[in-house]
Amino acid sequence: MMEICHDYDDIIDMPHHVSETHPQMPLADRAAQFSPFAALTGYDAAIVETARLTDMKHELSESEKHEISRMLNSLKARIKTNPSVTVVFFEKDLKKDGGNYRTVTGAAIKVDEYSSVLELSDGTRIAFDNILSLE
Repeated sequence: MMEICHDYDDIIDMPHHVSETHPQMPLADRAAQFSPFAALTGYDAAIVETARLTDMKHELSESEKHEISRMLNSLKARIKTNPSVTVVFFEKDLKKDGGNYRTVTGAAIKVDEYSSVLELSDGTRIAFDNILSLE
């Protein structure tokens, strides 16, 4: 037969001690002591990044390219008046393939044919090749 150990019989039925000087820790804080630590630092961020979707860049037809070029030339002729434009353009993602299409509205301040860039008053610089539409 198995022998029963009675080492704690003298204290097993005593009331739980409550300190008179230290307040009790809230249950939520007590539970936090036992929550798991992040053994794989950055793992959650990697999962979120993998799940993030990007768009592929739409290739324009020759007629669409010609129309955007015509609109940029018209814009360049009126650039001294800082005309307001709305541009839909592709912005390459820095972390993965593809990117996203953005729409910005602002005053055009420069049509730089040498660098092939449209510059807006807020500092946004858009490569001509990334423009999808221009109004």
